[in-house]
Amino acid sequence: MQKEGRYVLAFFPDCPGCQTQADPGESIAIQAAEALEGWIEATLAAGELPARPSKRAPRGARVIWVEVPPRLAVKLELRWARAAAGISQAELARRAGVSQPMIAKLEHPDHNPTIETLEKVAAALGTRLEVSLAPIEGPAAH
Repeated sequence: MQKEGRYVLAFFPDCPGCQTQADPGESIAIQAAEALEGWIEATLAAGELPARPSKRAPRGARVIWVEVPPRLAVKLELRWARAAAGISQAELARRAGVSQPMIAKLEHPDHNPTIETLEKVAAALGTRLEVSLAPIEGPAAH
């Protein structure tokens, strides 16, 4: 995040083309979350593998934390795990005992997988599915 004249800009160095701005008085955090969510959805829908976020911020930029919604986070983790394993959708499907189109659905942002399917796929990747409920912090907490 950086100031550009009267505006605050948010950009994501690991997400080519993903940026937004907030007018004076607007929350850049809300704008940034919407921009990142849209970029992730479009990238996954195109069948591309988004890069893992780097741990370093560009010089002079202020960093803000942007949560990735769980429905997209599970897709990212699945894609990253499959890439790390170096296997195709077809191979993952074979290992998990599901169809290749099911794996494609799991990796698409519009599909809502079952916990059971995610558990099968996680096991086929040599991982395990973790689910947690965490308290909401900050102004959204009731």
